[in-house]
Amino acid sequence: MTMLLADSHCHLDRVDLAPWGGDFDAFMQEARAGGMGMMVCVGIDLESYPAMRALVEPYPEVKVSVGVHPNEEPELTPSLETLLERGADPRVVAIGETGLDYFRTEPGAAWQHERFHLHIEAARQLNKPLIIHTREAREDTLRVLEDRGARDAGGVMHCFVEDWATARRALDIGFYISFSGVLTYKSAAELREVAKKVPEDRLLIETDSPYLAPVPHRGKPNLPMYVRHVAEQLAELRGWTLEETAARTMENARRLFRTES
Repeated sequence: MTMLLADSHCHLDRVDLAPWGGDFDAFMQEARAGGMGMMVCVGIDLESYPAMRALVEPYPEVKVSVGVHPNEEPELTPSLETLLERGADPRVVAIGETGLDYFRTEPGAAWQHERFHLHIEAARQLNKPLIIHTREAREDTLRVLEDRGARDAGGVMHCFVEDWATARRALDIGFYISFSGVLTYKSAAELREVAKKVPEDRLLIETDSPYLAPVPHRGKPNLPMYVRHVAEQLAELRGWTLEETAARTMENARRLFRTES
């Protein structure tokens, strides 16, 4: 059986298609040839969402999420009704990415918390998991998830770069932990220790492409196909084969996003 990889978080509508002559289908054919069996194309705003959704329509292996990133301007906060309407689409497998980011925004910004609360409520009503972004806000992010009943929807801590205590609290409310190309960086020794501890049925891998390319592509545009390097690093850490790692993380992605393919 051909080994298939799942990229649990990417932004396909932001990939530079110049190497494929601007042809998204040519890019997708190369991704398929590279073993990509599932890609979750994550929404970050509602303005670009319709074009993104149309772009991936012909490719059943591409699932989508709908949401407004915590770094988007306050006036772009969606209504609950809009999230529910967009989120009801069967190709939408998650709500987000959402969360808290105090790197670019003052800590505790009321509008960012309000936006986060709306996404959690939409996920609960739709029974679809959350995709969580957190940066320099881990305590508040976890507290909101715990207090607002995010356990009811479930979800994933995307591009996880925090410590084991943070991972443990996320796991305790039923969340998955997703590792990106950061896992391959020389500076990520502590993160690799965390990756050894996460239960095997809660592990995901991602690229966040076109951002955060793994070694040996660091500093260049990232691609979903490079998730293989994250899988290789995780396999080495866990003592698994690459094939075992691909199968486990694919199974986990299908379970979290409630899809059979």
